[in-house]
Amino acid sequence: MQDMQFFGIEDSILQTLIVQLQGGESAISVVLVQPSIGELESQYCFVFALGYLTVCQITRVYIFDYGQYSADFSGPMMIITQKITSLAFEIHDGMFRKEEELTPSQRCLAVRRMPSLLEYLSYNCNFMGILAGPLCSYKDYITFIEGRSYQLQHSEANGKEDIKYEQTDPSPNIAVIQKLLVCGLSLLIHLTVTKTLPVEYNIDDNFRATASWPIRILYLYVSLMAARPKYYFAWTLADAINNAAGFGFRGYDKNGAACWDLISNLRIQQIEFATSFKMFLDNWNIQTALWLKRVCYERVTFSPTVQTFILSAIWHGVYPGYYLSFLTGVLVTLAARAMRNNIRHFFVDFSLIKLFYDIITWMTTQLAISYTVVPFVLLSVKPSFTFYSCWYFCLHIVCILVLLLFPMKRTQKGRKEQESVQPSCSKKLKQEENAFQQNSYSTTTNSFNQKQEVTRRYPSQKQ
Repeated sequence: MQDMQFFGIEDSILQTLIVQLQGGESAISVVLVQPSIGELESQYCFVFALGYLTVCQITRVYIFDYGQYSADFSGPMMIITQKITSLAFEIHDGMFRKEEELTPSQRCLAVRRMPSLLEYLSYNCNFMGILAGPLCSYKDYITFIEGRSYQLQHSEANGKEDIKYEQTDPSPNIAVIQKLLVCGLSLLIHLTVTKTLPVEYNIDDNFRATASWPIRILYLYVSLMAARPKYYFAWTLADAINNAAGFGFRGYDKNGAACWDLISNLRIQQIEFATSFKMFLDNWNIQTALWLKRVCYERVTFSPTVQTFILSAIWHGVYPGYYLSFLTGVLVTLAARAMRNNIRHFFVDFSLIKLFYDIITWMTTQLAISYTVVPFVLLSVKPSFTFYSCWYFCLHIVCILVLLLFPMKRTQKGRKEQESVQPSCSKKLKQEENAFQQNSYSTTTNSFNQKQEVTRRYPSQKQ
């Protein structure tokens, strides 16, 4: 009974602290977003929100519980930081930039009027995503709150949209049940397999001294794969909660089935069978990847890849292992890009050769991912360098050699790479034909495709 009372008090204090910290950040940020000075508000808001988050993380790590994973306020703070900064830049794009200066995704997500205080706080602090997210765009959230998620526009020949169609609200029950089953399986694996395959065993002195290299490579892969189910559980559960509330409907696939993956944060199959470093990152923590692209990658003027990885490290926290992992990730990303641009076209013409190439790249990708994220799990400097040194910094050396030997093909600010991650506002969306490219499409951007589907199915439902 005392334990129950203690945990109840602890949870109450934690919830109060979360509300106070998030309320304070939101209140100050809403002042910074007001259009009183001009275009710099989005940058002020970004610096303040990220700085506030960093201070909170420093306090949590170095004062309270270094090295311990616990349910604390920094997790919700990370989500609200994403929302505050995303909305600041969306308002900036909609109210201070010219239409021709915007990318398709920026034009799609741009906010054309200043949100009210109620709308702003509702977006940042709604109960569905306050603990684990996932991040959603302001326009998608307002569309859902105002009940326009299933109300479609009919575009006439002159381009005006003045006839509305409304379909029967699709039920999220099947999607929610499927995701809860994934949650249950992920939790079961985490509580059983993960405990028997600790990542720390990779730097155990006896293991390093006695195990052969094939065994060490195999254990590295298996131990890091076993560390992923806890993330599968948390993100899938968060997605299911939003779906259960009616949020997350993206449209219909080519078979007419409702898609409830508007704000999904991962695709497990693409993660486990990724054949490139980029494919893994595109399907892991999807909404955070989109946030990094929108607030950093698209907007910086030099070294967008390096700056994006550094921002990701700062956002994740202040453990040294985070920075070691993300700096290693920069090298791996650039090297993988150079390799793919220079040699992939030699292997795609024949199916058998391509199959062999896919198997080799899958093995290489999974090993590279495992090698890269070990410091992320170990957190501290000493065990991280112990791991890299016992592997002789092999992947770092290989990546540097690749960058020296293979020419980098420059693109215009990475437009081609952005197109595979960002939601598109054009009517040429091909999300039904390629699930890998379905990272996060706004409900509003699918209105034309949905209109065709509804007018075909419900020609008499006219509002």
